[in-house]
Amino acid sequence: MMALYNSVADIAQTVAGLGINVSGVRQIAASSQDTTRISEVVAVLRRVSIILGLVGAALLLLFSGPVAEFTFGDRQHMVGVMILSLAVFFQIAAAGRGALIQGVRDISSLAWLSVLGGLFSLVVGVPIIYFLGSRGIAIALAAAAFASFVASWWFSRRIDIPSVSLSAGRALQETSALFKLGIVFMASGFLTMGSAYAIRLIVSSESGLHAAGLYQAAWSLGGLYAGFILQAMGTDFYPRLTAVAEDNAECNRLVNEQTEVSILLAGPGLIATLTLAPAVMALFYSSEFQGAVEILRWICLGMMLRIVAWPIGFIVLAKGAKAIFFWSEVAATVVHVGLAWLCVPKFGAAGAGFAFFGLYVWHGILIYCVARRYTNFRWSPANRKLIIAYLPISGLVFGAFQFLPLWQATSLGLAIAIMVGLYSLRMLAGLLPEHAFPRLIRPLLNMRGV
Repeated sequence: MMALYNSVADIAQTVAGLGINVSGVRQIAASSQDTTRISEVVAVLRRVSIILGLVGAALLLLFSGPVAEFTFGDRQHMVGVMILSLAVFFQIAAAGRGALIQGVRDISSLAWLSVLGGLFSLVVGVPIIYFLGSRGIAIALAAAAFASFVASWWFSRRIDIPSVSLSAGRALQETSALFKLGIVFMASGFLTMGSAYAIRLIVSSESGLHAAGLYQAAWSLGGLYAGFILQAMGTDFYPRLTAVAEDNAECNRLVNEQTEVSILLAGPGLIATLTLAPAVMALFYSSEFQGAVEILRWICLGMMLRIVAWPIGFIVLAKGAKAIFFWSEVAATVVHVGLAWLCVPKFGAAGAGFAFFGLYVWHGILIYCVARRYTNFRWSPANRKLIIAYLPISGLVFGAFQFLPLWQATSLGLAIAIMVGLYSLRMLAGLLPEHAFPRLIRPLLNMRGV
């Protein structure tokens, strides 16, 4: 139920926000040497985000009945959907201010935004749901969105951006620039959120709400570690790449650099999650969620492909190639939902996990071909070695659980995870200065000389 409520809020926020938060980041990052231009973009972005937030909240409030019926099969949850309209307003308003923080690469404030948002969701959301049960889900989501807005307002006001007086014509010009690219991002976000929503509905209709819960549990855990790394790194990576978007060689260098670090950081954790899937599921949920283990393993395989393909996709974003970006997202949605539609009736909720893996097999090849044609992108020798090593290793661990007894497969997976983890640490130690590592693991850095 929480996943479905989240899907409704995410889709509404994505559509109503018109992608101006992402286009705003690009506009600010591309104007990093022009303080006046940044001030104009920020002034427009703040006003427009408030207006769009109000419009989005009003529309969700107006159509709360049909949305509840379409999502849950009846109007029993209509009040919950109405409460979500508050979450939509605060999310859009917060995104408008968050775009400034990301655009100027204030990484410290972005980190605090994430930490405070998660802390508030925990401290306030858990008691609300504990006492109100399912009726408190929408309230908890709205409260978390409000906290996100307050935090983004506080940190964005600390950035020294001079006030400007905009004429109506200039304001209209900046608004138009935000919308032209933002609508493409909105369409992309809608397709991504919509496909996730559609797959949950497919699983729910074919196998019941319980199976949809298993899929959501596996999805959350499968994306937890890799998603944390990719989101944290992408926050700074996107503005940096945008600033050098006209230099193909520099673009390709940054993407290769990002890919290498992403694989080294995420690879060992994904292999460990794949190996310890039953224990991880029991730890974060309960033993009753063991039906989600197979789904989780497929999602871990897909995430391994995602960390390889993910940095390359930013080339299209940084270049502002609207048509290529949009149609690649359309194709990804068709493949993802199509595979789920074919596989879930045959294999149950596990078919949704396979659909995610199949998506990134296809999308990884597509996005590499697009980047190769667009910027003459090629993986560096270091990345080729990592990809040739880490992807087959992940497949080996996955296959072990299909053909070997559980204890043998687990032993093999743990041994591989430890070796891969040590190798990744050694490689990262060669890329980063010693003071960048926590003190507890600095003694291990003598592996540089191994």
